[in-house]
Amino acid sequence: MDRLIETFCLVDDFCQSFMPEFEQKLLSSGVQKRRRPSRLSLSEIMALMIHFHQSHYRDFKYYYLNYVRTYLSSYFPGLVSYNRFVELMPRALLPLCLFLQAQPKTKTGIYFVDSTPLEVCHVKRASSNKVFQGLARKSRSTIGWYFGFKLHIVVNDLGELMAFKLTPSTVDDRKPLKTMTGGLWGKLIGDKGYLSKKLFEQLYENGLKLITKIKKNMKNQFVPLIDKLLLRKRAIVESVFDQLKNISQIQHSRHRSINNFMVNLVSGLAAYSLQTKKPSIQGIKHMSII
Repeated sequence: MDRLIETFCLVDDFCQSFMPEFEQKLLSSGVQKRRRPSRLSLSEIMALMIHFHQSHYRDFKYYYLNYVRTYLSSYFPGLVSYNRFVELMPRALLPLCLFLQAQPKTKTGIYFVDSTPLEVCHVKRASSNKVFQGLARKSRSTIGWYFGFKLHIVVNDLGELMAFKLTPSTVDDRKPLKTMTGGLWGKLIGDKGYLSKKLFEQLYENGLKLITKIKKNMKNQFVPLIDKLLLRKRAIVESVFDQLKNISQIQHSRHRSINNFMVNLVSGLAAYSLQTKKPSIQGIKHMSII
């Protein structure tokens, strides 16, 4: 309960400063949208979505019907039915994205990049999936074929989420890297999939040194000791992905709309960002000299 109260306070403070400015921009642009008033405020919707990913529940419907409506009705007097809440969820997508971007990020000079598959249904049922038709793609990862998307993330050595990007599963890992690392400097550690002379030069010009292992058919090159140590610590990204998928529940096959798929993903990332204890690297000094 303490975590839910803390999350709601953070979200509500953000909404108090964000929503007036956002609504003013809608009015100034001439965009007029009719919105049916809801008994639940935007802060309450966002807080419940984030808290679901902080809880031990694996199914949002079970969480809402058996926990929220049973034990939290006194804290949320304006609770609506489950079906109505699902209809309200898309309203929280943009505020959740901005809330996630507003979370503290430390530019330590040491960053790790990787991607992971986000499966939306079993690959054998891909042809019958209507929700993600034309968006999700079949692709192959190290664990086999899957149908869905690819989540790219950049984290620092403290485990903080610096940037993320969702792409079709067939997109090359190197393609979104330049836009994801804008404003970062220091060292960026990735796997062999990020090997590219052109990409290395582009990032180097922006103050970021891309460090990867070399392929077997490439000549050995001198690598500083700190770079070798950082390459061995690349598993920190796998630990982050493990927490996102198995604790924050960003991946499941029960989505019934694209908007709610995105709300589930972003609220899961926000829940991870609010964790006080994240995977981190101990014993390596921050070395930002390239």
